[in-house]
Amino acid sequence: MILYPAIDLKDGQAVRLLRGAMDQATVFNTDPAAQARAFEAAGCHWLHLVDLNGAFAGQPVNGAAVEAILAATSVPAQLGGGIRDMATIEMWLTRGIARVILGTVAVENPDLVRQAARAFPGQVAVGIDARKGRVATKGWAEETDVMVTDLARAFEDAGVAAIIYTDIDRDGAMGGPNVQATADLARATSIPVIASGGVSSLADLMALRDTGVIAGAISGRALYDGALDLAEALATLA
Repeated sequence: MILYPAIDLKDGQAVRLLRGAMDQATVFNTDPAAQARAFEAAGCHWLHLVDLNGAFAGQPVNGAAVEAILAATSVPAQLGGGIRDMATIEMWLTRGIARVILGTVAVENPDLVRQAARAFPGQVAVGIDARKGRVATKGWAEETDVMVTDLARAFEDAGVAAIIYTDIDRDGAMGGPNVQATADLARATSIPVIASGGVSSLADLMALRDTGVIAGAISGRALYDGALDLAEALATLA
């Protein structure tokens, strides 16, 4: 199981939100590139980047910070937030992002996801963010009637590299991930599932890993708060 340290970008800084609320942002590092270097130095194999402003704006906003991270590190990075058309997908992949994460557009324009996955094999992931089993979009601001498993299954044969599943009510709350719901989703689809939201301890990582069906886990606040030591976590998972 791969551990993805998260760098959430708001106004050019590395922050964490509480349950997705933009007015509940804690700044953890004013230099995201330095944060990325620290994660790489600890031994991570991937980075997980989110353009929070972009998720609300529907287009990239923290591009300069993302490019600074790419310039400062050599590990692959996946990026989500504000990526809603083919031009933006192409732009980020050309600039060195290893994998783009499509969230809102996966609900509103699933054909674009299929088209992108065909055009860029292995480089397109779907972000599924949910409250109580239902998908939320536009930076989690809008809730839909779409069920998580239905959305995942819709991309079963599309060539999507991964599904990043976030339980919004757990995100940034340090209360542990929704292991059961994530494992259920992983068993319901053949697409690799990455857990996000609430991963706050070594025990959380072990619980996700021990399901035997979850491909990765994303952690942010716990790494910044010191509740989770990245080097120790990576060694344990290895």
